[in-house]
Amino acid sequence: MTRLDTAISDVDALDRLATRVSPIHRLDPRAKLIVTALFLLTVVSYPKYDIVEMTPLFLYLAVLLSLGRIPALVLARYLLLASPFAVLAGLFNPLIDRQVVIHLGSLAVTGGWLSFVSILIRFALTVSAALLLLACTGYVAMCAALGKLGVPRLLIIQFLMLYRFIFILMDEASRMVRAHSLRSPDKPNPPLRVWGSLAGHLLLRAYDRGQRVHTAMLARGFDGTLHPPQGFHWSMADTLFVVGSSAFLLLARYGQLATRVGQWTMELAA
Repeated sequence: MTRLDTAISDVDALDRLATRVSPIHRLDPRAKLIVTALFLLTVVSYPKYDIVEMTPLFLYLAVLLSLGRIPALVLARYLLLASPFAVLAGLFNPLIDRQVVIHLGSLAVTGGWLSFVSILIRFALTVSAALLLLACTGYVAMCAALGKLGVPRLLIIQFLMLYRFIFILMDEASRMVRAHSLRSPDKPNPPLRVWGSLAGHLLLRAYDRGQRVHTAMLARGFDGTLHPPQGFHWSMADTLFVVGSSAFLLLARYGQLATRVGQWTMELAA
């Protein structure tokens, strides 16, 4: 198996996890989509220096991870792959904002370091929530839920086609790399000077493959209408999930949950 084959398998890992059976998987995709949107709005609503009050939101992710039976290592691998973007986004904050905000003993902490840590926490929360949504719902079901919630059909079709053609492009690239390694066993990796030619041929091959896929879709009666793989049914469990999750998010955002838990812990320790 080539590196590209491994990459394709990693991309498809979330969709494979979406086929599992768990209390979270059985929920209506619309309910999970609504709660995830509320979760993301809650995360971005915190002030940039408010780090401690965001920590209770990790409890929501831990509950989903446990009830959805999603391996934590899979989630951690995706977070690790995307983490450089978050680090680059806040890397220069300590150099720009040098105003001392708090003191931890003799250590003076500037606002730049607090905002940098805040960016990392927000990144972990938002990306984890999106990954859990995909792992417990599936990409196609999520797009169908967006359609049920009123998102324009053309935009949803674009999302589906983009997702499908990622696999087409990677599959064609894997074929080309495998063909080169078979023809040049002493040079498994193509030299740098031929990468430009390979990229051009890759686009042509992917375009031709896409045309064949489009023809096959038309032959099967595709008319631009999205047909979800299964019908949606809103149940009492979905209502309880939305209401309970919303109540927790409101409590975490406006109830100073982390501060109160810290105070109770100190009182019990005393």
